[in-house]
Amino acid sequence: MEEQNDLNSIEKEFNEIDSRKLWILKYQEIMKECIKFDYTLLEAKKLKNKNLNRYRDVSPYDHSRIILSKGPCDYINANLIKMEKAHRQYILTQGPLSNTTPHFWLMVWEQNCKAVLMLNRIVEKNQVKCHQYWPIGSLHGGDDIMVLTEVGLKIENIKENEFSYYTTRILRLTEIETGSSREILHFHYTTWPDFGVPQSPTVFLSFLSLVRESGALDQNVGPPVVHCSAGIGRSGTFCLVDSCLVMMKENGCNSVNVQDVLINMRRQRMGLIQTADQLRFSYLAIIEGSKMDLEKINDNDLINANHRRTSEDEEEPPPLPPPRGESLKNTLPPLPPVPENNLLPPLPCEPNVSSSSSNSSSEESSPIHQISENGTQNKNTNFDLRQRKRKIEQTLTAERIEEMKRKQQNAEYWNRIKRSLLQPFSLGLGAILIGGGLLVFSYYVNRV
Repeated sequence: MEEQNDLNSIEKEFNEIDSRKLWILKYQEIMKECIKFDYTLLEAKKLKNKNLNRYRDVSPYDHSRIILSKGPCDYINANLIKMEKAHRQYILTQGPLSNTTPHFWLMVWEQNCKAVLMLNRIVEKNQVKCHQYWPIGSLHGGDDIMVLTEVGLKIENIKENEFSYYTTRILRLTEIETGSSREILHFHYTTWPDFGVPQSPTVFLSFLSLVRESGALDQNVGPPVVHCSAGIGRSGTFCLVDSCLVMMKENGCNSVNVQDVLINMRRQRMGLIQTADQLRFSYLAIIEGSKMDLEKINDNDLINANHRRTSEDEEEPPPLPPPRGESLKNTLPPLPPVPENNLLPPLPCEPNVSSSSSNSSSEESSPIHQISENGTQNKNTNFDLRQRKRKIEQTLTAERIEEMKRKQQNAEYWNRIKRSLLQPFSLGLGAILIGGGLLVFSYYVNRV
């Protein structure tokens, strides 16, 4: 009875904010509180580390950043988040760049991580959100092994299982020098749009249950690596919901203030939770998760709340999201101008990846529950269609990445040509100036 009263108090807070449409105001209050932080970003702002950051306005605090022991540098855009009351630790990081992929896997090795949680897709709305940092595998026309000589590590794709809204992988990470290896679990949530939220709390909670069941969040292993594109929005949402549910289960709902927990997390990595909608979804997932046993989520729950993505849904243009930096400031201003000489990419302002809506309540009846022979055939047909669609998407993604690489290589090629053309001109001009100076000097000497 006490837990029911506790639960009602949290739901009451949610209902009050929701009915009065105060989510943006509440989100701004959190940002105003966090803008008071005076934590330093010295390492992230060093010139030698600038090209190791995906976004200009998302940097790791010095006091909680992950420090690499080996390799060419000790810097990576990642923070250790310690939630002592929840007995949890997470490493939140950006989606690896091509030049930071070795550092990413070195961090996984040195921190003794058991799992990597990837909450984004490689390409979203024609923009690369993350480098392909693991071997794509021979089943998809790629290699099974990736060798990172820079840090002396090798990654092998051992096993992969695709589901409708996530993919699980087993990767073997090997230290080449010693031959020592570990299996790394890779949980890839493939239907969570950037700046957005999952289609339903039930599907998200089933993913959380899967991760928990693997032991990846346990205290006897290294912290899981959680990333999206910037490592603050979707990643922050996952960690906030998980931590709050653990604390509620151990100490009751009155022991948890969701906004205070988020502010505490933001003291360790900036900008966690990027939009008011992500904050609202966190409340929904916490409320629903507190009512169910995550260990007993069954297949029917997933079917009822499953994502049913279609090409029409993916092509429908959704509203534009706020700029990436919105979660880091105390107001909601327009996108600031980008300096022309800044080497980092511009702040993203792409539309969300949309996916079709589906029933989020497991209480509603569904024809899928009445499985007959025809129903089984339809289910198999749908699965085959999803498999074919997934292969087409992977092919298109690979083509987009190759096209972007080709454009980058062309740009670098022309830059080298321009430099080679300008270099003789600069040398010739210098020779003329020196020669002219000598002539003038000799003229005056002769006159004297």
